[in-house]
Amino acid sequence: MKKKRIILFSLLAFCFSAVGIFAQTSNVVKTDLSQTEIDKIIKKFTQNEFNFRQALGVYAFNRNAKIQTVGLGGQITGTYQRDSYLTFNEDGTRFEKILYFPVPTLTEVQFTAADLENLGGINPFAVEPKYINQYNFTFVGKEKIDELDLYVFDVSPKVIPDWKKTSQKFFSGRVWVDDQDLMIVKSKGRAVPEGKERFPIMETWRDSIDGKYWFPVFSTSDDELVFDSGQVVRMRIRVKYANYRVGRSDVKILDDEVEVKEETKPTPTPTPKKP
Repeated sequence: MKKKRIILFSLLAFCFSAVGIFAQTSNVVKTDLSQTEIDKIIKKFTQNEFNFRQALGVYAFNRNAKIQTVGLGGQITGTYQRDSYLTFNEDGTRFEKILYFPVPTLTEVQFTAADLENLGGINPFAVEPKYINQYNFTFVGKEKIDELDLYVFDVSPKVIPDWKKTSQKFFSGRVWVDDQDLMIVKSKGRAVPEGKERFPIMETWRDSIDGKYWFPVFSTSDDELVFDSGQVVRMRIRVKYANYRVGRSDVKILDDEVEVKEETKPTPTPTPKKP
C-alpha cells in the first residue's frame, strides 16, 4: 500500500478560506472503464469502508468542533465550540473527555452534543457499510487532488424512505476513492430524507494514518438551510480530527481486519432539531 498523504497546508487554507468550500471547480476527467472494472472498484472500496469503520472503533483521537451561524454581511451571530478527546472507558466503550467547551451562543438553532456526533443527520464519514446494498454508485471519472489520483463516484440511495415512517438517514452526494489503496479519501454530500429538519452539505477529507487507513481529518460546511417556516439559517461548520492512536487494549489490529473481543453497541443518536 502506498503512503501518499494530503498536503495539509493547502487543505487548511482551503477549508478555512473566505471564498467558501463549495465554490471550487470540478476537475473530473471522463475515464473509460468497463463495467466489470467499475464493479470491482466498488466492491473493494466498500469493503475497505467496512474495515475503516471497524478500525476507527479502536482508535482514540482529538476532535475540535466549531459550529457557527452567519448573519447578513458575514458577521457571526452565534457559536457552538466543543474540543474533546475521544478515548475509551475500561469496559471498552467510547468516552468523550471535554477539553474546552465555552457556553454556546447559538440562538437561531438548537445544537447538542448528540447533534455533533451526527453532523448533517448522518455520520459525516460517508456511506455506512451496513447499508451498502441500498445505494446506487455511478462512476463519474477521475480527478487529481494534490498528489492523489482519485476515482469519483456519485452515490445515492436506491429508495428514499418516507421521513414520517423512519428515522433512518442515507448519504447522497459524491465520494473520491484513491486509485491505489481503493479507499474513500474524500466525501461531499448531505443526509436524506429531510423532514421538518434540514441537513447541511458536509465535506469530509481523510488522510493516511499508520499506513493502513484513511481517517477523517476535516469535516467542513458552509450552507444555507431553508425551513418550512421560511426561516433561512446560514451555518458554518469546521471539525478537525487529529492525534489518532490505538486506544483499545482488548483488540488486535491485523493487516486487513480488526478483531474485537467484546462488541460494544453504540448509543443511538437523535436527529438534529429544527430551529
